[in-house]
Amino acid sequence: MDNSFFKMLENSQVGDTLPASQVIDHLAFNEQGLIPVIAQQHDTGEVLMMAWMNRDALLETLEKKRVCYWSRSRQQLWRKGETSGHQQRLVDIRVDCDGDALLCLVEQTGPACHTHRHNCFYMSLQHDQLTTIAGVDD
Repeated sequence: MDNSFFKMLENSQVGDTLPASQVIDHLAFNEQGLIPVIAQQHDTGEVLMMAWMNRDALLETLEKKRVCYWSRSRQQLWRKGETSGHQQRLVDIRVDCDGDALLCLVEQTGPACHTHRHNCFYMSLQHDQLTTIAGVDD
């Protein structure tokens, strides 16, 4: 992977700007055309979930300010909350220093996890056991 574009950005200063299209062209999408995305509640910092975006999902998310992912199981765009109503309104998208991961700061409506828990990270793996640490949201 050629990350010279993002290497160049290491010297950027606060307030420097580039066109989004130029940055998107240099993102490190994998062989399937996907990039990992972490969704984080914008005001509390709580990590909600991890998913994938392709270029179309990213462009739709930027345009509509409602987070759209790529469903690897269904092989189609997945607009978060389409069936559950538990949407994610986009506040900001951050690009990591290598251009190989995204962080979506969101306003989450309802639980983020399909298990009806507030986030997908409800299990703790320590030593020799896995412990459920969060219950289903009411």
